Formats: sequence, structure tokens, C-alpha cells
Amino acid sequence: MKPTKSSARSRAEHEADEFVKRARAEGLRSRASYKLLEVDARFGLLAQGMTVVDLGAAPGGWSQVAAEKSLANSAKSKAGKTNRQGQVISVDLLPMAPLPGVTCIQGDFTEQPVLDKLLAELDGQKADLVISDMAPNLSGIRQIDQPQAVYLVELALEFAELALCRGGKLLAKAFEGEGIDALRAEFRSRFGSMNNVKPRASRPKSREVYLLGKDYLG
Repeated sequence: MKPTKSSARSRAEHEADEFVKRARAEGLRSRASYKLLEVDARFGLLAQGMTVVDLGAAPGGWSQVAAEKSLANSAKSKAGKTNRQGQVISVDLLPMAPLPGVTCIQGDFTEQPVLDKLLAELDGQKADLVISDMAPNLSGIRQIDQPQAVYLVELALEFAELALCRGGKLLAKAFEGEGIDALRAEFRSRFGSMNNVKPRASRPKSREVYLLGKDYLG
């Protein structure tokens, strides 16, 4: 099938994208990595020894950043104390190539067997941070896409209520439009504070925004 002019133009824009080029040069799996790196730089999301759950992780750009920032080696600190090891668990419907130190689970975390497997990996511990870059397969029809996007944020919130430690954080992709104010209200009711973040790596024409909840109230 011959590519359309619009698909060829989109491909050309993708190849010329600053963050696509940087990701390839720096060995990152996705341009989306820079979104998480920017939010982390601004708000201090990630720290060595944290337990992080990455929802909708494939191809692994966010898990890759989370692992580099949060997984510690077994060496002792200068104070003589053994560093907390940290843990990163990724889950996605799609298969994901392995990442060092990351536990990859393929499946739908809203289904009980997959959720049970995820919770078994936590082994009774609570996550310090839940991250979600989940997005629906966009049709281009806002009346269809927006409710699906809202639903994915609601799923991330439900999971956070189950797995997040008191004082923990949730970062989730959303899209400006109908239902976004209700999502912000839900974040405010569950977290001590919330921020709306539009990273520089988000495409300028995109309606995407990231909702960050900090200090989970439990």
C-alpha cells in the first residue's frame, strides 16, 4: 500500500524531532523518556531505593529511566549502611524487551491474574511511585478518544489506591478536554498536592498533560 502524503509528512516530522534524535543518540528506548526526566528534574520524583510501578510501560522508555534513577547496587553507603535496593515493575499488554533490573509483566493489570502477579512481585511492599504513560489508540474523534483517555487515568488512580504507600506519588498522562477537571478533583481528594505538567518533550500540538499527585493520603 502506497503511503499517503499525510503519513509521509508525519514520518518526516518524527524523524526530524529533537527528542527522537536524542533518544537514539543516548540509547533511550523512547522520546517519552525525556518527559519523565523533565518531571523528575522539576519535582524530584525518583530516588535511589524506590519501588516504582510503570503502567502501560512498553516500549520501556519510562521503566529505563526509573531503573537508572532508583535501582541501587549492593554496595554500602559512606555511612556504612546497606543501600535499599529499589525495584521497578513494568506492566503492559504488549511484550517488552527485557531491561536490566526491571521485572516485566505482560498483560492487562485490570484482570485479576495479572494484578495478582503484579502484587506478588511487590511481595507485601507498597510502591513509592506509580507512573502511567497509558493512552488509548487514538481515532482522531475527540468524542471517542477523550472518554477512553479519562478511563485510563481512572484505572491508574484505582491501582494507586491499592498499591501506593502513604506519602507516595502518582504521575499519569491525561488529555485536556471533557472530564479533565473531574480527574484533577479526584487527584486533589487523594493527594496532599497535585500539579499539571506539560513537559517540553510533549508535542506542541498535543493536548496531553501529566497529572502529578504527591503525598498520597492513604
